[in-house]
Amino acid sequence: MIPLHGLAVHPMPDGVRGALVQRVSTRHDGPLDVTWLAARTPLLPLGRIRLHWEPASRSGWNVTAHLGLATTEVHLASWPAAPDDWPRLIRPTLHEVTGLCIALAFATDALDLSNRLAEV
Repeated sequence: MIPLHGLAVHPMPDGVRGALVQRVSTRHDGPLDVTWLAARTPLLPLGRIRLHWEPASRSGWNVTAHLGLATTEVHLASWPAAPDDWPRLIRPTLHEVTGLCIALAFATDALDLSNRLAEV
């Protein structure tokens, strides 16, 4: 895992599709840890977030986030012309979405268990 703040002020390297969010700190100023996704990487796993950034035309960074769903990826958010400290700007959104995905996975598992128990 790589701390995002150290990468955020540099263009993404060639041959990568984006950065996979591995950890979002619960602290408002806490770290975001990522790993690079190779360009040939298939769709994101369910509930995972991929970040992509490139220099904005005038200043800052154009940042986008995509979320992996069961059979596709969806555009989660965009931050056009974000300042150099853009990881701080996007952290609240990533934290909330990650929490919602965890809650949804837990609720789905509970429903599956309930259905299996009802069949017994």
